[in-house]
Amino acid sequence: MHGVRANRLAMIARMRFLNEAGYSVAAIDFRAHGESTGDKITFGQEESADAAAALSYMREKLPGRKIAVIGQSLGGAAALLGQGPITADAFVLESVYPDIGRAIDDRLTAPFGPLGHLVTPALLVVGRTMTGLDPAFLRPIDRIEKLRAPVFVISGVRDPNTHIDEARELFARAPEPKAFWAVEGVGHEDIYFRTNAEYRERIQGFFGKHL
Repeated sequence: MHGVRANRLAMIARMRFLNEAGYSVAAIDFRAHGESTGDKITFGQEESADAAAALSYMREKLPGRKIAVIGQSLGGAAALLGQGPITADAFVLESVYPDIGRAIDDRLTAPFGPLGHLVTPALLVVGRTMTGLDPAFLRPIDRIEKLRAPVFVISGVRDPNTHIDEARELFARAPEPKAFWAVEGVGHEDIYFRTNAEYRERIQGFFGKHL
């Protein structure tokens, strides 16, 4: 499941190596992304219904099989939020924000420094007024506690949008079994393309153990 303002094509490299390893794979365009309809991005609140629908599709196509989800940023949040977490059998969560307040604050302080902290509360109010998004529901850190499947949390050490300490906090709230990978030298970008062989080895090891 792709990140914000991307689409399913961003996941093709992952799909290819997993398929070569013997897995059936599928990818979707979230609403308002790629070829899907819609005009509003909700940072996982409504995209969670898309994630659930994708999982239901896979359950229908592959009855009785274990199914994992790889969620990158928005995709990981969508797997946890809404009526979720979705009922996958394993989760890989890449660069997922803990809550929308800190996600916005991180994105503002990166270019503007401490002044960004002053703008965050106003943006949350404006966002709620214009889009109906409720910050209380945009908290993956609360929802990860409800997982009943193994989870692998991955984040870049240099990620300015989801700081590594926030990723560690998200990981700390997840139940066992779980794994964590702090990727050195990587920011808020496609971790697969920055690490390649190591990514494949770690993901296949995690899936091989839990699927």
